[in-house]
Amino acid sequence: MNATLLIARRELGAYLRSMTGYVIAAAVLIINGLLFNAFALGGPDKLSAEVLSLFFYFSSGTTIIASVFISMRLLAEERQTGTLVLLTSSPVHDWEIVLGKFLSAFAFLALITLATVYMPALIFVNGKISFGHLVAGYLGLLLLGSATLAIGTFGSALARTQVLAAIFSGCMVVALIVCWLLAKVTERPLQDVFVAMALHGKHFPPFQSGTVHLRDVVYYLMVTYVALFSATRVMEARRWR
Repeated sequence: MNATLLIARRELGAYLRSMTGYVIAAAVLIINGLLFNAFALGGPDKLSAEVLSLFFYFSSGTTIIASVFISMRLLAEERQTGTLVLLTSSPVHDWEIVLGKFLSAFAFLALITLATVYMPALIFVNGKISFGHLVAGYLGLLLLGSATLAIGTFGSALARTQVLAAIFSGCMVVALIVCWLLAKVTERPLQDVFVAMALHGKHFPPFQSGTVHLRDVVYYLMVTYVALFSATRVMEARRWR
């Protein structure tokens, strides 16, 4: 576990020292701010809870996109620069490498996400919102980000370059999002399968409205686990080539 934390600390430092990390953070904050001002705050007749719900809705989109770009460098960059051989030849397990890099990306995404707290705080100027709604929404964003980052880690393990990693991860994320649309044009039992697999349409709206369901928490944790497990298997397969 010490090796995992060392890798996570090194990778987090790389995010904080690189221009790419700050560009992603700035883009997320700017886009969230623009969407919040243009759509969430627009209209004097909107209730505070509705404004907060719209904020989480727009933030979920930027969280997904940011997660794909944050995770694309995790393992693909190591392969691209040739340093992955040095990392895998060290006395560190593959799961420690994958978990350490994932934790660094999650910590960076959490910093960006928590930096947006000032936006819903503006609602308190002329309105009133439930603290539970706020906590549930941010919990949903972090769980959604965790699942997307894990998928991105898997995509980064498959790819040779960061561009390919972003493409692979983006395709997998879009496929899980599109499951919600496929559920609307199919019948049971296939419909139930697509609904259960939907990354956003099924499992995020409860968080958006301030409700936490155990099934949604379990879903995001399972997606995270399966994706990280798959990334570890890819690493192990490459080690024996």
